[in-house]
Amino acid sequence: MSVAVDRVRWALHPLNAVLLAGALALFLGALLSDIAYFRSYAIQWSNFSSWLLAGGLVVGAFAFLCAIVELFRTRWRAWPVVYALLLLATWVLGFIDALVHARDAWAIMSTGLVLSVIVVVLACVALWIAFTGMRAGGAS
Repeated sequence: MSVAVDRVRWALHPLNAVLLAGALALFLGALLSDIAYFRSYAIQWSNFSSWLLAGGLVVGAFAFLCAIVELFRTRWRAWPVVYALLLLATWVLGFIDALVHARDAWAIMSTGLVLSVIVVVLACVALWIAFTGMRAGGAS
């Protein structure tokens, strides 16, 4: 009889998972409010988007800090580094998107919408890597 031992790959800390999911929800809300502004031109939607971006940046910064701490807790492997770099890119582009949304409401359209789409895609890729590429079990 043989006993198989599963090696644990890099697993996402639960606090980091909650922060990442929260940042994604806020960035997705900003994208949806940008789409609503694009369709209706009601200026309040751009205000919603600005506040949602600000919240996403705060929560995303804490998720990035958790990813940095995780880098120093584990050995330097490819997945945690890619995950941290994706979070950094998401935060930087989200900050640029927030600066675009700080302009006049009529001036934010198409640039703000495109940046919001890119930020949401980057956050989704980071979430996908975090929950599928680094789950426990199997050979690394």
